Amino acid sequence: MAQRLTLVLLAAFLAIVAGCGGGAGEDDDGGPVRFLVFGEPEELKAYRAVVAAYREERPDEPVELIEATDRTDLITKLSTSLAGGSPPDVFVMNYRYYGQFAARDAIEPIAERLEDSDTFEPEDFYSEAMEAFQWRGEQLCLPQNVSSLVVYYNRDLFRAANIPDPEEGWTWPQLISIATRLTTDENGVPVASSDPDQGGGGRKPAVYGLGVEPTLIRIAPIVWSNGGELVDDERKPTRFTLDTPEGLNALDTFFALRPVIPPDVEVEAEDDESRFTNGRLAMILSSRRSTPTFRTITDFEWDVAPLPVMREPAGILHSDAYCITADSGRKDRAWRFVEFALGPEGQPITARTGRTVPSLISVSRSPAFLEPSRAPSNSEVFLDGIPTIRRVPTISTWPELEDASEPIIENGLYLGRTAREVAEELDEATRPIFARGEGP
Repeated sequence: MAQRLTLVLLAAFLAIVAGCGGGAGEDDDGGPVRFLVFGEPEELKAYRAVVAAYREERPDEPVELIEATDRTDLITKLSTSLAGGSPPDVFVMNYRYYGQFAARDAIEPIAERLEDSDTFEPEDFYSEAMEAFQWRGEQLCLPQNVSSLVVYYNRDLFRAANIPDPEEGWTWPQLISIATRLTTDENGVPVASSDPDQGGGGRKPAVYGLGVEPTLIRIAPIVWSNGGELVDDERKPTRFTLDTPEGLNALDTFFALRPVIPPDVEVEAEDDESRFTNGRLAMILSSRRSTPTFRTITDFEWDVAPLPVMREPAGILHSDAYCITADSGRKDRAWRFVEFALGPEGQPITARTGRTVPSLISVSRSPAFLEPSRAPSNSEVFLDGIPTIRRVPTISTWPELEDASEPIIENGLYLGRTAREVAEELDEATRPIFARGEGP
């Protein structure tokens, strides 16, 4: 009898062990891994494709895709679900916004899983993106992309004006000069022309030279390129430092774009991406996120160029990562999905959409990303800029800092305020927000 009982207990133990190594662990209810994302239509299409491919690979490990409408909705959904005790198992978030959740210990560290992975090693990823998701000495999330800010330009408009393609090392004064020449009326004549016979003299532009968002992440690389700093201490910032000579000069350079950009009322009626797509904008500053939209263009040829330089090359990191929530009851399965999505099978799927610069070095150098037959033909620009990429501070209140800063920068750009007025107002409005922030 005792021997029989022992065999029964041994069989039960082996069944439990087998279950832990399969699709569900002892803390796993067997439900689908819930995956929270937001993005443009092409981004969501890519995430759906990754989930579908994973279902084919592991049909016994379902993944449920939860789509937020925008960044605010994603943060709200994540915050609400964490408070309610039913968070998603995996979510994708930009490094500029994840600090508020890292500070609440809401994200599961992945260093140990990453070290044990047979799919990839930490060194397989660009360090510039990996470091952005390290919090207090731990790797919290795994980046899916390592994009930088570039200049998209309408090559047909450049050729019509006999302007050569921008090359590495071009300067901000050169960009402003080119944008001025390409800000033209309906007859294609530069509106800056003072000769009435040439159609100039203040006519309304039909084509603008440049599109740019009045945001911190557009100003930051100009500050860095000018030898300045965005904040007083990158690890424990207490204030913006745009009131320094380098910062003020960078702001002056940014505000010098006023004559060549669409005014705010026109941007409200038609955003810069749409204006570029429709051929009424010669250049636009954006990250890789604009590529899928611009690939729909059939009326003209376009390409990308590196950011202009002030004193030295400098770019700004655009990176999102897959994070596992600390309260997930399906961490093993969540990690297996992350391994697939960010490994050599999953990353090519998102890379082919044009949306991401892959964080996995091998995929970034493969045809899945470079694809010379598809625009932009000069995708190498994104990779060439990685060594000069910098990032904004990772602190819990960074989203609030951006929200407080952008109206001030917007008013400075569109209402003709001085660089010093903008710098002083930014400092006054944001110091209390810095004081509440927690950093890595």
